[in-house]
Amino acid sequence: MADFDAIVVGSGMSGGMSAKELTERGLKVLVLERGPEIIPERDYVDNLAPWESPNLDNVAQDEIAERYPKQYGGVAYAIKESNKNFWVRDDEHPYEEAEGTSYDWLRGYHTGGRSIMWSRQVYRLSNLDFNANKTDGYGIDWPIRYEELEPWYEKVETFIGIAGSAEGLPQLPDSVFQPAFELTDAEKALKAKVETTFPERNVIAARVAHLTDATEEQQSLGRSNCQVRNRCHFGCSFKAYFSSLNATLPAAERTGNLTMVHNAIVSSIEYDAETNRVTGVRIVDAETNEKRLYTSKVIFLNASTIASAMILLQSKSVAFPTGLVNRSDQVGRNLMDHVSGAGAAGLISGFDNQKVFGRRPSGGIYIPRYANLNGQDKPYLRGFGFQGGSSPLGNAGGRIAGIGRGFKEAHKNPGPWRVNIGAFGEQLPNPENRVTLHSSKRDRWGNPLALFHVTYSDNEHTMLEEASKDAVAMLEAAGCTDITANDVSLTKPGNRIHEMGSARMGHDPANSVLNGWCQAHDVPNLFITDGSFMTSAACQNPSLTYMAFSARAAHYAADLIADGTL
Repeated sequence: MADFDAIVVGSGMSGGMSAKELTERGLKVLVLERGPEIIPERDYVDNLAPWESPNLDNVAQDEIAERYPKQYGGVAYAIKESNKNFWVRDDEHPYEEAEGTSYDWLRGYHTGGRSIMWSRQVYRLSNLDFNANKTDGYGIDWPIRYEELEPWYEKVETFIGIAGSAEGLPQLPDSVFQPAFELTDAEKALKAKVETTFPERNVIAARVAHLTDATEEQQSLGRSNCQVRNRCHFGCSFKAYFSSLNATLPAAERTGNLTMVHNAIVSSIEYDAETNRVTGVRIVDAETNEKRLYTSKVIFLNASTIASAMILLQSKSVAFPTGLVNRSDQVGRNLMDHVSGAGAAGLISGFDNQKVFGRRPSGGIYIPRYANLNGQDKPYLRGFGFQGGSSPLGNAGGRIAGIGRGFKEAHKNPGPWRVNIGAFGEQLPNPENRVTLHSSKRDRWGNPLALFHVTYSDNEHTMLEEASKDAVAMLEAAGCTDITANDVSLTKPGNRIHEMGSARMGHDPANSVLNGWCQAHDVPNLFITDGSFMTSAACQNPSLTYMAFSARAAHYAADLIADGTL
């Protein structure tokens, strides 16, 4: 007799959604979280003023060098003295990089995972994306198309809440929207001029997972509308932005079917060769080093793209000597992220006497992909979108020396506005880009360290070179002055925190790990619905897609349990 109907490994973006859907189907579900519990009322610090923390809420430089070199180097804007516990300490959670690789693995181990620190931009994939591999021959074909996922996008969006505007773009399907955050007048001017000069390009409001017109269901979970404070990386006491901690986990908990265990570091998944089923999850307690085994009928692996691959590779047996469900030798391979490091900024005139109300959270504007929509017409494959916005700089562009009252008053005077746009591009799948287990180094709990081998191809470099030129051209069309383009320098792999692809889905068990339901080809009661399943990266922020696939797979698994198949 199994302890639970289902075990979900990980409580973040996809794990929370898996737990919600499974518990609402009546299954008894255990969620294993490798980090400590976060209680918003106790642990969120969004109402703490900077001067109430040491160093005006800045982390000391010697502590950064010792404890957070990777985390801080990747997202310095988000890590402060008051919220640094939301990010792992690199000295406590090390990893290794193969020669020629410099990888940023940015993480948070606690209830909700990175869903409490993400930047909250959410976009659907389209059939342009699901057909891409088949069209140009890179990677393998997706076993699913947009029409199959569309109702699950709708289900997830209705629950989480997305602020955005309907645009009718085939390459970026519309979501279920609450009212969008309004563009500034400077952004409206940019939109008008760019769309006139480049009819194939669209400047739209960023689509963000923030409540602007909370539904009855969202209010029943204690969620309310965004207060436009832009304190999101410190948590949100209003629960206005989506996170599993604010929404899916509370929804699962109210069913009475949820059990959560914190500080549970998974060491392996148990497999029974006679039944060809996974039977349980072995963990080590992060605080006591106690080892335990939990059993279930099905397992949902949602530990994150890299951690899930490592768990599979650690789960060896006679049947799977190179790692659980790894007969295809694809576990850990095809590791992708998005690429950035190209864009431009400039000053836009005519708005010097205008201010903004509040501090709009997350994105401002989004320019959806416009390249290679109807066949190949660029010197690179696939495409990119731009994220950006505008803001007033104040007198002299904010470059005023001084201190005290005079200094503050000077900054109240009218000044120019700056517009900036930065590209997010697609990385092509490549089986040589991978994470493996280090042959000798282990962490303090006895698990092998991750070893990364990831590089970019010429396609990513060419894409960003072209993106930089396009960014300048759009700002010129908008009449911007003092335009500066970034020196094109690709961010490190992993730095965009959109890692995906380490256990891809596909039609053929010989070259893929999962089928179109995120179900392992080799073991039918194992599902993987974090970013691991992604067969290509597209250029859109992927979290919404992870959740849609998670909801779809959870209902499929529940159906299989109900009819006795599992």
